[in-house]
Amino acid sequence: MEPWFPIETDRLILREFRISDEPDIHEYACDPEVVRFTDWGPNTHDVTQAVLRRWLKEQEHGLEHSVTLAIELKSEKRLIGTIRIDVKDERTRTADFGYSLNRRYWNQGYTTEAAHALIDAAVRRLGLRRICATCDTRNVASYRVMEKLGMRREANFHKDVLQKGEWRDSYLYAILAEEWLALEGAKADSAEELESRAAGV
Repeated sequence: MEPWFPIETDRLILREFRISDEPDIHEYACDPEVVRFTDWGPNTHDVTQAVLRRWLKEQEHGLEHSVTLAIELKSEKRLIGTIRIDVKDERTRTADFGYSLNRRYWNQGYTTEAAHALIDAAVRRLGLRRICATCDTRNVASYRVMEKLGMRREANFHKDVLQKGEWRDSYLYAILAEEWLALEGAKADSAEELESRAAGV
């Protein structure tokens, strides 16, 4: 398979990790607000170092079924978060994804921009058929990202994840490849129509 990353968007680069990313990773991974709705963290320095070593080792082996990428902000040339995709079922071409973002960069559309690029690559480059994601039902910001992407809420699981010593409820969101392509096609048609109107065509 040809490499499908790095992926560049207007403001971001989704890329492999570097050893120099460690301080930027730790900045968000040790933040209690960032990890409030996760089943990991807040990280110690030792845990962050171990996680980064694992990601770097995975990169060396070129894993195709589970990939975690750095989210780099082009204007600052620094890592501001991470995003991952895992192929859960090869037969049905089903995958799930997740993301974490430094709190200083919340509410600026970066997570949606990164997730949009990842899903598009998953559909067009990896040939995946169904893309899913889950989140804590209290994590409004996370499920709003999924809804902005056109994903549909398919389930509400009760006390399905043990998170920091307590059982949490989760929402499951999903989108099919044909739905994604239809949405993207509609956006392209709408943009073309606006351009034509602006040009007086």
